[in-house]
Amino acid sequence: MATLAPSRPAPLATTPGVRAAAVRHLGPNWYACVMGTAIVATAGATLPVAVPGLRVACAAVWALSLALLLALLTARALHWVHHRDRAREHLMDPAVAPFYGCLSMALLAVGGGTMLVGKDWIGLPAAVAIDTVLFTAGTVIGLAAAVAIPYLMVVRHRVEGASPVWLLPVVAPMVSAALGPLLLPHLPGGQAQQTLLIACYAMFGISLLATLVMLPLIFGRLVTGGPLPLALTPTLFLVLGPLGQSTTAANKFADAAPGVLPAPYALGFAAFAVLYGVPVMGFALLWLALAGAMVLRARRQGMGFAMTWWAFTFPVGTCVTGAEGLALHTGLDVFRWLAVGLYGFLVAAWLVAGCHTVRGLVSGALLAAPGPARRAPRPVTARTR
Repeated sequence: MATLAPSRPAPLATTPGVRAAAVRHLGPNWYACVMGTAIVATAGATLPVAVPGLRVACAAVWALSLALLLALLTARALHWVHHRDRAREHLMDPAVAPFYGCLSMALLAVGGGTMLVGKDWIGLPAAVAIDTVLFTAGTVIGLAAAVAIPYLMVVRHRVEGASPVWLLPVVAPMVSAALGPLLLPHLPGGQAQQTLLIACYAMFGISLLATLVMLPLIFGRLVTGGPLPLALTPTLFLVLGPLGQSTTAANKFADAAPGVLPAPYALGFAAFAVLYGVPVMGFALLWLALAGAMVLRARRQGMGFAMTWWAFTFPVGTCVTGAEGLALHTGLDVFRWLAVGLYGFLVAAWLVAGCHTVRGLVSGALLAAPGPARRAPRPVTARTR
């Protein structure tokens, strides 16, 4: 009787080949999970109300964001090593390429959280070292993305209308501008501190002016082209990112300028924080109402969960930090309670998006290959898996 050859065991899910295959369809949009988690920690750490246990909870959320960042950096490295064809497709896809700005913002957001709440667990020296690395890397990547992605949009990409995701690469320098002042006290006085502060102010200008160029295109697209596809409707919340982050940055400049810049400029930053921040926050609330109405409409028409739901987190979180800064510099309770209300929305949105994402990962739906209908190139769309 012939002896049957022993069958080979099925490869385990932990083998490198299987792990690499699992990340083939992992796009740069996944960094939004890190951004949305980190902003829950940083916004909660400076909330202008005393909530028992909030700081400890924020430190735990920061630790989660750091773990998510490390996991995603590893997974994206596997993606680039084993699936370079797919990575190149992402860069050439006008719907996916702008999400490369999320890498910069994820690094910056976790670095800022390290300085604000992570230091409670790891100590200030370690926090400064980590934030220095993450801030430097995030700023360099953000500035590169702010140039490279618009360049690709002009010479390679072909689209038929503007999309809110266009803001992602150009808003990254604004995140650097808002979080750079956290490192000022740890630099030598004089030229070093002044250079960093002025550099942050320059990045504020880079992002603000680029945003002002794109916002009319986005609103014009809505007016002339009608509502976005259902899965993309949450990306309307991305417009809040540069609005809230620029308000936050203006207030951080006002906090940092005294003792770093001469008196006239320090006073100018203090006035600018309010004169700029109040009208921009007003427009942010107008856009929040408009985007919220569009999302409710899409939900009634059957909008299901997609990774675009993470747009409900980080942009809203920047409005929370912007309102916190205005509450500090104006002394008005209305901004204090605005920050509290927006933070409640942020936490709820984070929990909903997080639960759906975990469920999608467990089921495998979020990392599955797109279906045939999704493979056809479509202008002004965003991959939701």
